[in-house]
Amino acid sequence: MITRRDVLTQLAMAGAMARLAPAELFAQTSASARERSSELWRDRAEAAFGSEGVQTSAQRYGKEKLIVRSLRPPDFETPVALLDSFITPVEHFYLRCHMPVPQVDATAWSLKIGGEVNSPLALSLDEIKKLPAHTVTMTLECAGNGRAFFEPALAGIQWEKGAVGTARFTGARMSDLLKKAGAKTTALNVEMHAADRPLGTQPAFVRQVPMTKAAHPDTIIAWDMNGQPLTVAHGAPLRAIIPGWEGAYSIKWLNALNLIARDSDSFWVATGYRYPKRRVAPGAAVDPKDMEPLKGMPVKSLITTPAHGAALATGTINIGGFAWAGEDDIKAVDISIDNGATWQPARLTGEQARFAWRRFEHSFNADKAQSYLILSRATDSRGNMQPAVSQWNPSGYLWNQYDSVRVEVK
Repeated sequence: MITRRDVLTQLAMAGAMARLAPAELFAQTSASARERSSELWRDRAEAAFGSEGVQTSAQRYGKEKLIVRSLRPPDFETPVALLDSFITPVEHFYLRCHMPVPQVDATAWSLKIGGEVNSPLALSLDEIKKLPAHTVTMTLECAGNGRAFFEPALAGIQWEKGAVGTARFTGARMSDLLKKAGAKTTALNVEMHAADRPLGTQPAFVRQVPMTKAAHPDTIIAWDMNGQPLTVAHGAPLRAIIPGWEGAYSIKWLNALNLIARDSDSFWVATGYRYPKRRVAPGAAVDPKDMEPLKGMPVKSLITTPAHGAALATGTINIGGFAWAGEDDIKAVDISIDNGATWQPARLTGEQARFAWRRFEHSFNADKAQSYLILSRATDSRGNMQPAVSQWNPSGYLWNQYDSVRVEVK
């Protein structure tokens, strides 16, 4: 499998290239460097499992068109070109697994609800489906999306831009399930447990959500994705959907809700998925007491067209993409074609949903044969704007600086 040394070598090469080209401050990584990075991961995977092994794994999960980031457990990234529709098809939706995908039997499945409740329950899938159904359209993003662009380099899955997608999830409101079990007023958090099993000494994957978020009407226990039953890779038969928060809260293969009157002592709550309370210098160590749990996602934009490195003719160039901001709405998106010296407002178009990304479009006249660096920056409904440079942190979370593509006009 790919080693950390391989990752560091590739990112160091990209960093050196950026330092040699100051005008590329916002370009992150050249197209050729990105291609080499993706090819490296696939080459290493094929060396370990053979090309047929890589292809078989992709076919098993219906992810043939995605980028291999890990095979065991399966982690697949969506190429930006496949993210140009408001709803991301299931076969194009990124896949993030902390542990091997479990074998499930929906007919024998039950969701246990216990802890600080008056009536502990074990509900079958059919019983849960008898509750009122609710649909949420949500942009789901891994907290580590963009980790590959941080310098100094960081350990972890080297996601670039495609650990994100938008889907319509249908299920029962978590609040209805908690009411059915008689949640006590002493309950502060809901621990969410999953059926996937850790490898070796790896801690079991347990997350918690505060009761206030659990009770939100758009927080659901889903059995359906884009109008079809969840696939096993995406959490069948049941997964939590915690809209607007980082993706790991939307735990897959959900089999237990445990209401507690304290904070969970799970590794994934007490140690993992935490972020500095203050800005830190790149590469600096952070004391655990200066960290807090990640929750909502920051404002962000993604240019989906034109493609990075595209060769275009002079004339009108159409720019399109999506912007999102966790629990907040998108207020504006601006575009620059002069390295950020000036900005022009893009049009917000298409469908709008509270927890989903918003389409933006812009056109400009490229009357000269030259290279253009196209930048996008989004602003949310609270006035937060994408920064020019993302805040470094020791886990490589929440990359959200200006997005960019470079095109060559001939």
